[in-house]
Amino acid sequence: MTQRTKPPFRADHVGSILRTAPVKEARAKRQKGEISAAQLKEVENSEIEKIIKKQEEIGLHAITDGEFRRSWWHYDFFSMLDGVDLLDSDHGIQFQGVQTKMQVLRVSGKIDFTNHPMIDHFKFLKAHTSRTPKMTIPSPSVMHFRLEPGSVSKDVYANRDAIFDDLAVAYQKAVKAFYAAGCRYLQFDDTAWAYLCSQEELKKARERGLDVDHLQETYTACINKALEAKPADMTITTHVCRGNFRSTFISSGGYEPVAQNLLGKCNYDGYFLEYDTDRAGGFEPLRFVPKGNKMVVLGLVTSKSGTLEKKDDIKRRIDEATKYVPLDQLCLSPQCGFASTEEGNVLAEDEQWAKLKMIVELAGEVWGR
Repeated sequence: MTQRTKPPFRADHVGSILRTAPVKEARAKRQKGEISAAQLKEVENSEIEKIIKKQEEIGLHAITDGEFRRSWWHYDFFSMLDGVDLLDSDHGIQFQGVQTKMQVLRVSGKIDFTNHPMIDHFKFLKAHTSRTPKMTIPSPSVMHFRLEPGSVSKDVYANRDAIFDDLAVAYQKAVKAFYAAGCRYLQFDDTAWAYLCSQEELKKARERGLDVDHLQETYTACINKALEAKPADMTITTHVCRGNFRSTFISSGGYEPVAQNLLGKCNYDGYFLEYDTDRAGGFEPLRFVPKGNKMVVLGLVTSKSGTLEKKDDIKRRIDEATKYVPLDQLCLSPQCGFASTEEGNVLAEDEQWAKLKMIVELAGEVWGR
């Protein structure tokens, strides 16, 4: 076994990092109109440089900007697409015992990807690290899954299902634009596949009018259409998330219901899969991962609490996973980011860094240094 020189890396991470106090304070001031957008950007730039250096110091090879410029892991990206708006609502997304900010997406025009601000976000990241800069964006399937009844203008699309062609083309443009900016490691974050593992969430989706019996096939086709734009020297992975807001969750259920399509038919280079609790089920669905170059990044370290896992427990679970996937096709990461929204999970910054440092150490012990 050896360390990897291309992503995903043996020690990797999903992307988001707890917002530092200066970022939180600056964002609060900006919302009140007390500072300008340019002043906020100055603070973000300074704090992003600090966390880049911290990631490098603990030995990570994939470096992110921590999503410090975002409020949401997904809505910011979607609302910056042509034809998509983020509107205030009378409800948010319901997690276990807590609800997010009350905002929803609306499609008011033709969906497209032009002049997207996150290209510049990536360029800043790339300019400030000598390692592999990693960009995270939400998957196109999340866009469709999150649209509510009546949220698509009938002047543009007949219904929600009519957006797929334009959505896939917009993502092709996104892939090409990030590549042109120097991105060689892109990740599509995705909650939709995890919700398709949950009978409770399937019921809710059906009540919202989604054709849950065919979503797997539709999402696979849309994702693969987007991935057609991927150059050979670019890695595109996905992270499958069961919900991550202030250390709470939404979905429960193992990967078995979606494994054949997600792992066997989606043309991703790798999968970040949550395995930090029993809610994720066992490793058996990993038997659908094709032998060869596809990688599975085991999310065995939780980002939802500050308690540091025992190394021997993690090693034992990696060994269990090798019954279904060769060790050479495995990597290690936290199960999710530490701050999928700007509020962040319930743990301290030093606990977050201790977990990432432990992952780097474990990767050296398991796969060699």
